Amino acid sequence: MSNPTAQQLSEATGLEVYEASISDADGVTVFLGRRGLEKLIGCWGEPCLPNAQKAGELDGKCVCTGPTDHANAEAVRKALPWTAPRCVGLARSVGLGDRLGVATPGHIRAVRGTGLAAVLAQQSIREMSRTQRTPEEVMDCATWGVLQEGFRDGFGADADHLQRPEDIDRTAAAGFTMFTIDPGAHVDNAADTDSREALAEKVGHLDMTTLETRPADLTSRYVGRSFDLDGVRIGFDEETLLRAAAKYGQAVAHTVTMYRHLVSTVRGEFELEISVDETDSPTSPAEHYFFANELKRLGVKWVSLAPRFIGRFEKGVDYIGDLDAFRASFAEHVAVMKALGPYKLSIHSGSDKFSIYPIVAELAGQYVHLKTAGTSYLEAIRAIAGIDPELFREILAFAHQRYHQDKATYHVSADPAKVPRPEDLADAELAGVLDSFDGRQLLHVTFGSVLTARNDDGSSRFRQRILTALKQDEEAHYAALARHLGRHVAPFAK
Repeated sequence: MSNPTAQQLSEATGLEVYEASISDADGVTVFLGRRGLEKLIGCWGEPCLPNAQKAGELDGKCVCTGPTDHANAEAVRKALPWTAPRCVGLARSVGLGDRLGVATPGHIRAVRGTGLAAVLAQQSIREMSRTQRTPEEVMDCATWGVLQEGFRDGFGADADHLQRPEDIDRTAAAGFTMFTIDPGAHVDNAADTDSREALAEKVGHLDMTTLETRPADLTSRYVGRSFDLDGVRIGFDEETLLRAAAKYGQAVAHTVTMYRHLVSTVRGEFELEISVDETDSPTSPAEHYFFANELKRLGVKWVSLAPRFIGRFEKGVDYIGDLDAFRASFAEHVAVMKALGPYKLSIHSGSDKFSIYPIVAELAGQYVHLKTAGTSYLEAIRAIAGIDPELFREILAFAHQRYHQDKATYHVSADPAKVPRPEDLADAELAGVLDSFDGRQLLHVTFGSVLTARNDDGSSRFRQRILTALKQDEEAHYAALARHLGRHVAPFAK
């Protein structure tokens, strides 16, 4: 017989089999099913899973099932290459971070058929630490979601905001294909206001060995020169160069060091993103040109770059700033990108920036990568409001307690006093907290504390209850994600 049906596999195993997951792997049928809240991987035909046991027979052949663990995920990626990540290149793309490990099916439903390449395994080392997850767990959860939905279009895996070589080692070993280098700690924000003398001194102390240059060489490359970029003119006088070099010179050196480590470490193809978005001041077009031009001179190859754009890109809410000013500035960044690339302009903290999506889509064309993460967590919490109102109330009360401490590493400006207390809300009003500026940010930045909170006996206070609720009504969760993330990708869809 050909591949058995979901009903046949369900009768043989006692699982509720996801029909879209049924796939042929060289004559062996692989599928994903569910028993209660537990998901199991199965195969029919020759055993192909390292951790599986016989569950029944079908047409005279063994049906085996096993846990959705790391060993079985590796076996599935080998048997079904489309469940493993790949490079997405210069295709217009969207990154969809999953902090809970259960969002991938909803993400796929949001992006499927839009023409955008999906990066489905995306998490920073900082987020992994806060959620107590490993790179392998992030990768495996994406694989199971891709299999569940039968998503054969291919997907990327982004090890986000990497700052140390050892972080590259960890994520490369887990199979990530995209590496986002974050040299933000090496950006000198004081260069925006330093005197010319202070700037010259800082430039003199740059790591010229790694930069393979001298201050005099920088002067000859830039000072007095003007670069005409398809109608946008980027000019450098001495002060412009000094500010750009003092601000971004060490960031260039750090990126080069990390890139060379990547080249020496990663087996197979990989792609690089560079992010300087988490800095105090915007990246001017001239600074963008200097940064990208120096990286290019030093042999760094990248597919996307995230400058620090003008305006405020606060977590979980729309863009804050003058849209006409953003358009004018973004057009200049697009001109630099096209002249020195092309590469994609990456929009970090890109969640919920609905007012600028049409501008970005119009001006950047295909050369854009939209990066989202926290908004998916918020949609999970929105689903919780309907599935388990009391759990939502407890999370909201806890977020009130934790906000002032947890906001320290985020660009946010919420006023917790404007967020209702849970005891003042009826069940039908709970989800409305996520429709307010202050409520979204309050719940957004406290995700790490919520997911790692412990009871007095050491047990998980919220995490397991959140996962249980979402698994109890996974379709409600997926629908919320597809609806909300669908609004993100719609302006970029072909």
